[in-house]
Amino acid sequence: MNIITDPQELQQQCLAWRRQGLRTGLVPTMGYLHDGHMALMRHARTLCDRLVTSIFLNPAQFGPGEDLDKYPHDPEGDRAKAEACGTDLLFMPKPSAMYAPDHATWIDVPDLGRHLCGARRPGHFRGVCTVVNKLFMLAQPEVAVFGRKDWQQLAILQRMVRDLNIPVTMVGHDIVREDDGLALSSRNAYLTPTERAAAPAIRQGLVKLAEMLHKGERDPEVAKRFLRDEFAATLPMGKIDYIELVDPDDITPVGAVTGPVLAAVAVGMGKARLIDNILIEV
Repeated sequence: MNIITDPQELQQQCLAWRRQGLRTGLVPTMGYLHDGHMALMRHARTLCDRLVTSIFLNPAQFGPGEDLDKYPHDPEGDRAKAEACGTDLLFMPKPSAMYAPDHATWIDVPDLGRHLCGARRPGHFRGVCTVVNKLFMLAQPEVAVFGRKDWQQLAILQRMVRDLNIPVTMVGHDIVREDDGLALSSRNAYLTPTERAAAPAIRQGLVKLAEMLHKGERDPEVAKRFLRDEFAATLPMGKIDYIELVDPDDITPVGAVTGPVLAAVAVGMGKARLIDNILIEV
């Protein structure tokens, strides 16, 4: 595995692979890799000839008071995990290499960011879109793999790719979970033992909400009240950021459940902000 920190060197290597007729895959991450990231890398490995994994804690997607300076990191462990999953090139740039002091160009997909995390974290998806587009320009991948835990992020990036005619196939990977159902996240490291023991209730509540819809409930307000009450009983230490039922494609709240719907939640647990979702086919 080759480790590169210079964007131009990454670009030159990936262009050389392209000239050789090799298919490049990309898995962008912020580091502190876990089994979820490893599943993305392993899947991407089956779709390409050369795999690029990026580890970049992107300051542009963090807002004031968020955890940029506290985000967990383990560079040595990350390198070992990336190599074990078949990464050919590990890209680990510094912020100064990705953003010039006078950087002034941003990419935004505002319509899909009006709700869920986009409403709570102003500028977050602008930072995500900008850095992912930069990675696409540098790595020139034929395929890129993202996790569906960040469903809104994937939807926004898919729209960016479509609207800008970026020649990359976007692949969504199912949420990877602990045995007790908790969605894997680097931020799970913030949880205390008590919080960690309670956190699987997020997934359990979403499953119960799905069962309610499958049994015929069609009013999203009734469903949201049910889940809010469920969390009040099972997650007394949790602070609900949002509970929403949205269209899975355009991420707008539904007035009635008439087809596939995404139930998405964000819950504060101590120092952690946990997100999860479930796609419900009715």
